[in-house]
Amino acid sequence: MRVILASASPRRKELIKKIFDKVEYMPQNVDEDIEEENPIELVRKLAEKKLNGLNNIYPDALIISADTIVVFNNKVYGKPKDEKDAIRILEELNNNTHIVYTGVCVAYKERKEIFYEESFVTFKNMTRLDIEKYIKEKRPLDKAGAYGIQDEDVVLSYKGSYTNIVGLPIEKLENKLKEMGVI
Repeated sequence: MRVILASASPRRKELIKKIFDKVEYMPQNVDEDIEEENPIELVRKLAEKKLNGLNNIYPDALIISADTIVVFNNKVYGKPKDEKDAIRILEELNNNTHIVYTGVCVAYKERKEIFYEESFVTFKNMTRLDIEKYIKEKRPLDKAGAYGIQDEDVVLSYKGSYTNIVGLPIEKLENKLKEMGVI
């Protein structure tokens, strides 16, 4: 079976290997600006948008796409625009607990499933200097919320799926693929 991951994320590429040995990567350039106030619906819509018709081009392939956002105080955080934006995001998330949502879209033959996972992350209490140092050393500009869960510099604790926070909820994805009869 041909498996396509519609993502450029190096973390998603590593995670998908926990399920499939051979995967093709076809990142889709999509405008992520969507008018949607409900974060769950937002990640579901973004994941479906990232599938971007690949299921019509490759109708016999299994295609998986995903999108991850961070939500705190009803505010959605995607990837930072630059270092200054990353500092702002980390200062807002600092010493607080936020929610990480990942929407996943799976298409195989005539079937399409869209689902999401939710996890909670609590940040350490960091100084402005800690935040600046973290951004310089870890370069988290390609991550929703401007951080990586694997970076102990910022994360105090989490509840829920670790792989969801990384960017692809592998446990839930594997269960969905079993339900669909794909694996």
